[in-house]
Amino acid sequence: MHFKPALAALLGAVGVAILTLGGCSKPAAEAPSKQTPEVSVVTLKAQPFNLTTELPGRTSAYRIAEVRPQVSGIIQKRLFTEGGQVKAGDQLYLIDPSSYQATAKSAQATLASAKSLADRYKQLVVDQAVSKQEFDEAQAARLQAEAALERANIDVRYTKVNAPISGRIGRSSVTEGALVSNGQSQALATIQQLDPIYVDVTQPSKDLLRLRRDFAGGKLQKAGENAARVQLTLEDGTPYGHEGTLAFSEVSVDEGTGSVTLRAVFPNPENELLPGMFVHALLVAGVRQDAILAPQRGITRNLKGEATALVVNAQNKVELRQLKTDRTVGDQWLVNEGLAAGDRLIVDGLQFIQPGMEVRAVEVAEQQPATEPAPSSQATGSQG
Repeated sequence: MHFKPALAALLGAVGVAILTLGGCSKPAAEAPSKQTPEVSVVTLKAQPFNLTTELPGRTSAYRIAEVRPQVSGIIQKRLFTEGGQVKAGDQLYLIDPSSYQATAKSAQATLASAKSLADRYKQLVVDQAVSKQEFDEAQAARLQAEAALERANIDVRYTKVNAPISGRIGRSSVTEGALVSNGQSQALATIQQLDPIYVDVTQPSKDLLRLRRDFAGGKLQKAGENAARVQLTLEDGTPYGHEGTLAFSEVSVDEGTGSVTLRAVFPNPENELLPGMFVHALLVAGVRQDAILAPQRGITRNLKGEATALVVNAQNKVELRQLKTDRTVGDQWLVNEGLAAGDRLIVDGLQFIQPGMEVRAVEVAEQQPATEPAPSSQATGSQG
């Protein structure tokens, strides 16, 4: 039939076209390879760090003496300026001494008579002109007269009311003409020694226990010779110009607050600190020589609230670390466990990576110290 050659030719042409297209077609392009994520890291360094704790406190006088009369009588003079400085031994008041001086003169006369009689009996007893008993009685009378004179002279001295200690004296509770009595409950005035001065602060007992464990374990070094250094910030926010030392801590815990009282001693030559002032005490507990301070932006929390961090290991792979942090220091965390010197902590790019991934680490600015160095080489930190 005449159409068979034409059909064959058509089929041949179609086959050639198919072969031509197949020969001209190129293999599909391969998928682009994944790029290695880039992260910013900070290489951690061990550095000395002064462990400090800021605590509220109040000032109290180093010594307090309440001035009271030792004899009764009328106040004749007040010899001090209220609110001024007095020295130990300075006369503060004069109580009318007239009656006490008269008593002293009478006692002196009695003593002279008793002494004369005792001296005369001393010779007569040798001659057996008086009995031994009469001589002993004369000697006893002389001793009693001496004691009476001494007591009378003491009362005369007590009419001059003197300052028992040096310090600042407060208001007088009496004026000239007032009657005062020996043993009265009301003080005539109160003297407070303000140089040095105490600052009493409170600290939770658990923090004190932790510091003691760190000292015992060798993690901390004492900041001073058998004492911790303390600095003050006054109520208006200004720093106090003198450094104090921690004197002692109470051995008992307040059941109501769970705190112990720490007492510091500060020099106060200008009397800038007055009793009852509210202050903030910066307690330098010790120095950690190999502290690890990690930027806060590189520390996160898991669902349990535990601190975690991602670091780049030696194989440039991401590694998850569980941390134990102590406190914040500016924009950094003081890390107790989980990070070490030389670790490359990831601080940027955390949202694009996960543990086990290979990354390209780019070092960012060098880790800054916790605070600017102070003259006393102290760094501050708040409890974390």
